[in-house]
Amino acid sequence: MTALPTDRLYSEEHEWVNSTDINAGDTVRVGITHIAADALGEIVFAELPEVGTEIEAGEPFGEVESTKSVSDIYAPVSGEITAVNEEIADNAGIINEDPYEAGWLYEVTVTVAPAADDLLDHEAYAADNV
Repeated sequence: MTALPTDRLYSEEHEWVNSTDINAGDTVRVGITHIAADALGEIVFAELPEVGTEIEAGEPFGEVESTKSVSDIYAPVSGEITAVNEEIADNAGIINEDPYEAGWLYEVTVTVAPAADDLLDHEAYAADNV
């Protein structure tokens, strides 16, 4: 079983951000949790935004497709996409295999720092989902 990293913040929609202290101007990496990946089953495709796309926290901006279903991906923070994980286009299954490292989805430069209660620390996320 995959352990939930303690060095990240989590959204209620099962996305993670690789920082526990996010400020405007920071660039952070985003992905989906192993809990979401496990619930989806074998992920076969991910639709990700293009570099330069503006995203807004809490809004859907892409989707992941598995052999069982299609699910929206929600932005955990507001900002501009600065990079996407090109490996996902060729092998979306890496999201299942390594959701916290190789299976990251995109990087975003944060335009508005999230409020303290917008995202969950690993203990709060685990309490609701494990």
